[in-house]
Amino acid sequence: MTAAPNRPRYFALIPAAGVGARMEAGSPKQYLPIAGKPMLRHALDAFLASPLIAHTYVVVSAEDGVIDTVVPEQGVTVLRCGGATRMETILNGLQALHGSIAAHDQVLVHDAARPGLTPALIATLIAEVADHPAGGLLALPVVDTVKRAGQNNLSAQTVPRDHLWLAQTPQMFSYALLHRALSQAPDPQAITDDASAVEALGLAPRLVEGHPRNLKVTLPRDIHTAELYLANP
Repeated sequence: MTAAPNRPRYFALIPAAGVGARMEAGSPKQYLPIAGKPMLRHALDAFLASPLIAHTYVVVSAEDGVIDTVVPEQGVTVLRCGGATRMETILNGLQALHGSIAAHDQVLVHDAARPGLTPALIATLIAEVADHPAGGLLALPVVDTVKRAGQNNLSAQTVPRDHLWLAQTPQMFSYALLHRALSQAPDPQAITDDASAVEALGLAPRLVEGHPRNLKVTLPRDIHTAELYLANP
């Protein structure tokens, strides 16, 4: 994909150096089979099917011996510089791409454990965020009543759900902004997603409504739900 000189290109960056401890599986969860292929491959295929994405990068640990059997022959580059945390993995990936991506190019960071992503959701994110200087992310408005638990899981408070959203990925920011936000994060433990690092700079990323099919597979029971969505594209 080519772009006009002053227009940004769009790159996908997938951190995949985690071990997925909560899945209680014998291998990293991004390689668990879902609907006939590894979970990570579903995410890769969504970006490969989007004409808006210039290239896709996946960041894994240096010791990863599985990734070469998962990525396609073209369209995806493996960066073997994963870190101890998700934030470190993304930052290492950005540093590895220094000089290859322009400061104003847009980076779409996506969870390897979200196999329900589609080219349509990618297009929606890019169109809705447009030139918003603080970037943006897919998310879902909270529709259920929210309870705050006290001791022994007793309901202590009903929390107003107005203006509450559940963050998804991809989360899209310019290369320069994302690199600055992660590099300057005052408390890496408080950075639960890339948007929170950007928010720490005093900026407000745009929320773009995503879709429930784009769920994150975290627990074993999530696999069945993901397969139901994948069976009905």
